[in-house]
Amino acid sequence: MINKESIVYSLRNLRNRKTRSLFTIGSIMLGITTIFIFVSFGMGLYSYIETMTSGSSMDNVMIQPKGIGITGMDSSFSFSENELRAVERSSGVYEATGAYFKTVEVKKNDKVVYSFLIAYDPSSPLLMDVFELEILKGRNLKEGDRGVVLGYNYQVEDKIFSKPYSLNQEIQINNQKFKILGFYEPVGNPQDDAQIYFTNDMMKETFDNVSYNWIIAKVDVSNIDRVIKNIENNLRDERNLEKGKEDFFVQSFDDMIESYTTILDIVIAFIILIALISILVSSLNTANTMITSVLERVKEIGVIKSIGGTNQEIFSIFLFESAFLGFIAGCLGVFFGWIFSFIGGEVIKSLGYGFLSPYFSFWLFAGCILFAVLTGAISGVIPAIKASRTNPVETLRYE
Repeated sequence: MINKESIVYSLRNLRNRKTRSLFTIGSIMLGITTIFIFVSFGMGLYSYIETMTSGSSMDNVMIQPKGIGITGMDSSFSFSENELRAVERSSGVYEATGAYFKTVEVKKNDKVVYSFLIAYDPSSPLLMDVFELEILKGRNLKEGDRGVVLGYNYQVEDKIFSKPYSLNQEIQINNQKFKILGFYEPVGNPQDDAQIYFTNDMMKETFDNVSYNWIIAKVDVSNIDRVIKNIENNLRDERNLEKGKEDFFVQSFDDMIESYTTILDIVIAFIILIALISILVSSLNTANTMITSVLERVKEIGVIKSIGGTNQEIFSIFLFESAFLGFIAGCLGVFFGWIFSFIGGEVIKSLGYGFLSPYFSFWLFAGCILFAVLTGAISGVIPAIKASRTNPVETLRYE
């Protein structure tokens, strides 16, 4: 264990070599700051996904088209009423409903924007269970309604239009006017918060030749894999498709979450790898600093040994110096990382991407600081060993 006298001695040496020490601290600090920022945002996304998995849509499955076409813009794929019934009669399916997804033109005064219009059956709102939308103002859609419910951003000044909409106003969609019945709470995504919601009946009245873009089914989760196979078999038969040549896929909520999580894992791992490369460079810089320090202090080491200093004490002094540099760099790294993450989160939130908020935990702060200390300590091990094994006779003659 290093004693108090050795600690004071080490700190004095670092202060005397403050320029080199500052460069070493700065290089490690940049790596820690980078890791902190990306890990905090990654943890925020994981937290958002975890919130989604705790919702009420775990027993829902989505039937969607395969391919690269965007739902609502690709008119080559749709589901019929017969295909909806085929899903509904599948073993293990309790309830099924169809939903429409269409790109529409929204006009206010001289400004025109394009948004997605989603239509669903209010008597079977399975789609809304998946989206987990809650009404902020007004009310949800009911059967027979001829109005619309809007996403959160329509009621916010300068988000979509300079002057926001309010309840009971009319909104012009594809040159037709509809009464606003309510607004949903923010989702945290500009696209989702700019969507418009109809009833299925209104969709059929307003647009010609519409067919379902999605089918959502409430299923028995205790045997969900088997239920999915039943749905695929029935729908394949109804569409006259061979096995393996399906133009649709059936995805459970767990599958959707797993796919998002897998992609997120890859992205976060890649970003952290880049940050770790920065840390590796910092470690080499720290090791170089400590080796140079050993060479500069050869005679000093010889004096310490000649007056009774042991190899262990010499080793402890140099190891403490490198670890202390890592500790300072770690503290500064998490401080600047927290500042940049917080400011970045607020900026992103103001742009409408609330789900991209960073998540701060005690373990993130402690882990980054500990990692910086270990980085500094490991970088200083070889120089410390070299210093402790120095021959005192040779060091006193060293020029």
